[in-house]
Amino acid sequence: MDSALTLIGLPIALGIIMLGLGLGLTTADFRQVAQHPRAALIALVCQMLLLPAICFALVLAFDLAPELAVGMMLLAASPGGTTANLYSHLFGGHVALNITLTAVNSVLAVFTLPIVVNLSASHFLGGGRSIGLQFDKVLQVFAIVLIPVAIGMLLRARLPRLAERLHRPVRILSVVVLVAVVAGAVLGERENIADYFVSVGLAVLAFNLVSLAIGYGVPRAAGVDRRAATAAGFEIGIHNSTLAITIALSPALLDNTRMAIPGAVYGIVMFFTAAAFGYLVTRLGTRPATVVDESAPA
Repeated sequence: MDSALTLIGLPIALGIIMLGLGLGLTTADFRQVAQHPRAALIALVCQMLLLPAICFALVLAFDLAPELAVGMMLLAASPGGTTANLYSHLFGGHVALNITLTAVNSVLAVFTLPIVVNLSASHFLGGGRSIGLQFDKVLQVFAIVLIPVAIGMLLRARLPRLAERLHRPVRILSVVVLVAVVAGAVLGERENIADYFVSVGLAVLAFNLVSLAIGYGVPRAAGVDRRAATAAGFEIGIHNSTLAITIALSPALLDNTRMAIPGAVYGIVMFFTAAAFGYLVTRLGTRPATVVDESAPA
């Protein structure tokens, strides 16, 4: 784990990913929260408070090994992934709300993620062992995450044409670099992958399904319209597994391969469960008018 690939590649990959996110954001994205205050507030409460608590309960129920348990909590504390925007677009969600939630969650996670990781590490690892994002690690996260986002947003505001031209190449480059780094780590653990999937697969699947159900069901129960609830469902149900993997693997942060396993398994499972969820929500939306559609404005 101390190879040049992980020492240099992982911070670069995360920085490029965050730069790509910044290139697609404007200050107007944040102001859109005010246009959907109820949906945004409910989604944020579910994402920041409810899901970590549920994940903690699932970790205990499945009796996961300590490092895998911390990896699950790291995943739960990670913000929604940008993949949620694509799924929301494909299945009729409110994409603008997705973009806003992704941006806000990404910023809030810089503060909440270290808290969740440190508390879970203290609980599951014990023995006074201090693993996680301490103050110096928080500063590193700020540097790796917020600075590239700020640069991307500045380019978008000052040089919109350049930002538009850079957006797609930067996204492609981020994927290439990240895949290379993660593939290197996976190859190093190839003999254990099947065991990892067996040990954490059911817990990951349960957490993913619960996340999707809560993300859609809670807003609908609160009277949020179907499009916004669909957006919230994808945002809460599709966590940023790449961010969780990068933080777990990076020598500058957690530097622990086993903690990255839940994120890696989740990154595979979520594509299938999210597609099934989108199909189900679409079918519900095509039904004739019912009480469900009368509970909120169109």
